Amino acid sequence: MQSSPSVLVLYRLKPAILADLAGRFRLLDSHASPLPLGAFLVAAAADDDPPRAAVVPGSGVVRVDAAFLDAVPSLGCIVSVSAGLNHVDLPECARRGVVVANAAGIYSADVADYAVGLLIDVLRGISAGDRLLRRRREFHLPLGSRLGGKRIGIIGLGSIGSAIARRLEAFGCIVSYHSRRQKHDVSYGYHPTVLDLAASSDVLVVACALTAETRHVVDRAVLDALGSASVVVNVARGANVDEAELVRALAEGRIAGAGLEVFEDEPNVPAELLGMDNVVLTHHQAAFTPEAMADLDRLVAGNLETFFAGTPLLTPVLVFD
Repeated sequence: MQSSPSVLVLYRLKPAILADLAGRFRLLDSHASPLPLGAFLVAAAADDDPPRAAVVPGSGVVRVDAAFLDAVPSLGCIVSVSAGLNHVDLPECARRGVVVANAAGIYSADVADYAVGLLIDVLRGISAGDRLLRRRREFHLPLGSRLGGKRIGIIGLGSIGSAIARRLEAFGCIVSYHSRRQKHDVSYGYHPTVLDLAASSDVLVVACALTAETRHVVDRAVLDALGSASVVVNVARGANVDEAELVRALAEGRIAGAGLEVFEDEPNVPAELLGMDNVVLTHHQAAFTPEAMADLDRLVAGNLETFFAGTPLLTPVLVFD
C-alpha cells in the first residue's frame, strides 16, 4: 500500500485539524519534537521519506529563504498560514520550482472590521473613556470626531484594503487609495504616490504587504502631509510605518491619533505610546476569530491535497503579481 505523503508542520495547529491532517498525510511536527528547529530540519531532511510540503507560520519565526530550502531540499510546496509573505523569499522559491500558497482572503473581513473598530475608537476616545471610568475618576475627554464625511486614504487596495473601503464607504466616508497600480474596476480616487494620498486624507489606513518598497512607506514626510488633525491606522505590518517618526509626530501633536495592532519589533511596543490616550493599541490579533481559524484549517488541508494531487493550488502566490 502506498504510504501517505510527508508534510513538515512548523505551525502550531489546533488538535482537531492536526488529527484531520494526520489521517491524510504523514506529519513531521516540530512542536511534537524536543529538537531545536535547526536540528529538527536536519532530521526531517534525513528521513527515509523526506517532506515534500511544509506548513509555516506567518510571524517570521520561520523564514523560508535559501538557507531553509537548502536544509530541506525535498520541499516542493510551502503553505503559509498568513496572507502576508514578507517571511518567504518568493524569487528564491520560484528559482527552485517551489510553489507557495498563502491564506489569501481568509482574514479580509475580520481585519477590515478590526481596522474600522480601531478608527472609531481613536476618533471617539472609547478606550480612553473606559480607562478613566474604571479608575472612578472625574474627567472631561475632548469631544470625539464624527466618522462620516472623513476623507479616508487606504494604502493597498488588495483584499483587505478593499473590504475596509467598502465598510467605510457605508459610513459615508470619502475613500481614495494608493496601490502598485490603479484599479479600473473601482470608483475610488487613485493617487500615484503615498505622499499625494496623505495630503488629501484625514485618515490614513495602512493595508499593504510589507516589501522592500513598502518598508517605512509612511515616513515623516507622509505624516507631515497628513496634518495635525489626522489619524493613522495600521493593520498591515509594523515596518510599513516608520515607528520612531510616528511616535515623534504623536508626541509633538503633528498628527491627532493612531490605531495600531502591529509594531516594528513585536511583541515590544514603544514605551511612549503606552501613555498616550489618543492612541489605541492591541496585540497583532485582527485576523484571529474562530470563523477565520476554521476557514484557515480547511484552506491548509485543501492546498496540501491539491499539491499532492498534482492540481493547481487553491491560493497560489505569483512571484511577479
